[in-house]
Amino acid sequence: MQDFKDKVAVITGAASGIGKAFADRAVDEGMKVVLADVEREPLLKAEAELSERGAQALAVETDVSKGVDLERLAEETISAFGGVHVLFNNAGVALGGRIWENTTDDWDWILGVNLMGVIHGVRVFVPIMQEQGDECHIVNTASMAGLISAPRLGAYQVTKFGVVALSESLFYSLGETGSNIGVSVLCPGYVQTHIDRSERNRSDNTPATNLYDTAFLTDGVAGGKEPEFIADYILDGIREGKLWLLPHEGSENLVIHRANEIANEMSPSLERPSSASLRGNQ
Repeated sequence: MQDFKDKVAVITGAASGIGKAFADRAVDEGMKVVLADVEREPLLKAEAELSERGAQALAVETDVSKGVDLERLAEETISAFGGVHVLFNNAGVALGGRIWENTTDDWDWILGVNLMGVIHGVRVFVPIMQEQGDECHIVNTASMAGLISAPRLGAYQVTKFGVVALSESLFYSLGETGSNIGVSVLCPGYVQTHIDRSERNRSDNTPATNLYDTAFLTDGVAGGKEPEFIADYILDGIREGKLWLLPHEGSENLVIHRANEIANEMSPSLERPSSASLRGNQ
């Protein structure tokens, strides 16, 4: 997809972070945007800001863990703009703790948002895109944590490895049918978002296992790439039709190191990747 003007982008997790930055860039490209997020007030604020710029923007309060919410999001998108050309499955949360210490509620929450949210998006929007026959593209937000592992973020990594597998499978499945839909999977390191404060959006009122390694996660986020940089990287990736989007410098070295360990049947080092290596902005 080369020309974004007058195309329609649906963005989950659009009220802040990468999602909001991508919405801003999409509007710069002349796109109509549908903003989906579970945080009502920030969502309406984002819609107002874009509308003040003259953009055609629609806010739809959405819990991506619920399939019915994604179906309603699609219905409101079609009703307002008549179609969809870019789907950015971006909503995500983070959760600390060792795997055996996370509760069932913890797992339900993070799997529901990070993995089922992407599954619902693909399930609902791919048939719409196929029926349109227009050139379309889907971007799924995974993480470097979907390509390499580290301790104490196991539940988060399980969801992101799942998004990577889903995206690869989607790429193959659409390709073998000659589909008009492109696929990208975004695997960033640290980005300046609020993901280290994800529990603010937890609706079950059950406190998550409070075992964040705050020095690792919060410090990493604070020193990460700016969301605007990631948004530009995504747009370039869509134009180039790239499956893999690794916006952080040095990411390829971490991936190659892990691949070599697997190929040589070596146990991984027990040391997690450093914050600096996942910031990618040295």
